[in-house]
Amino acid sequence: MEFQEVEGRDAGEVILYALSTCGWCKRTKELIESLGVGYRYIYVDLLEGDERKEAVQTVRGLNPNLSFPTLVINGNVITGFKEEDIEKALKGD
Repeated sequence: MEFQEVEGRDAGEVILYALSTCGWCKRTKELIESLGVGYRYIYVDLLEGDERKEAVQTVRGLNPNLSFPTLVINGNVITGFKEEDIEKALKGD
């Protein structure tokens, strides 16, 4: 899987699995960027074939409901747009 990288301050490993048409995914990206944190993301719905199967399998392993956004911050999984949880995890509180 080829992730897109967004530059920013190092808050550890931050990976966003998103859908290109998902408003909550867009808000999650905007929140991470507003905090100045670097992260990697992938739009699962834009993938094809084996790459898409691999991404879906990865997300399902992190989030059995296969809902989006699925955000992984240093091994901790946050599903959905949970602004307070995301801010807390990225600020290291």
